[in-house]
Amino acid sequence: MNGGERVPPGDVAPRFPGFDVLDQADHWDDATRSVVLSRVHALPPIRFFTPEEEAAATCLLDRLMGQDDDLDPHRIQLVRMVDGRLAERETDGWHYDSMPQDDQAWRDSLAGLDADARDRYGRSFAECGLEQQRELLSAIHGSDQERWHGMPPKQVWSLWTRYAATAFYSHPEAWNEIGFSGPAYPRGYKNRGVDKREPYEVPDARPSDDPVRGRRG
Repeated sequence: MNGGERVPPGDVAPRFPGFDVLDQADHWDDATRSVVLSRVHALPPIRFFTPEEEAAATCLLDRLMGQDDDLDPHRIQLVRMVDGRLAERETDGWHYDSMPQDDQAWRDSLAGLDADARDRYGRSFAECGLEQQRELLSAIHGSDQERWHGMPPKQVWSLWTRYAATAFYSHPEAWNEIGFSGPAYPRGYKNRGVDKREPYEVPDARPSDDPVRGRRG
């Protein structure tokens, strides 16, 4: 993609150097290509979140997925992807019976984040610095309380991370980061088997980082 290769958080170089999944777009059918490219070029405007909720959700989602550089040209606009799901009521099809429906749970939990930030730092969550935001989130993640602003903290954390991970790993930038070559339809695969690659795939530049390989010895 334009602007150089994405550098994952904490890494010094891409794990799959030179790989760009969008180079394969011509091999996808029209419907697949339209869906994937819309995640890059045609995300809808914010329709669900209020401006205050959007600000808090943007920071929350970016902290959860390690997107700490606002100027990174490869930064995925997670808040717009999550907002689109909530606006269309595209949930996972279930929710904890101790939690509100997902749309209300998002509103309530973002309000809780802002309340915690104001109590502790005198400003909204979005106005806090990175370390302050991390401390606030760590307190929720590590909480042993039964309720946080009326909701079980572990289930709030599940709500946030499910939406964040679904948005992040549906985006071509994340596919580049993990070496995923995108939809195989309609072309399919030619080389099947462990460690087999298609001609357009790129070998892992740091295979020793793979915990599965490490366990194999």
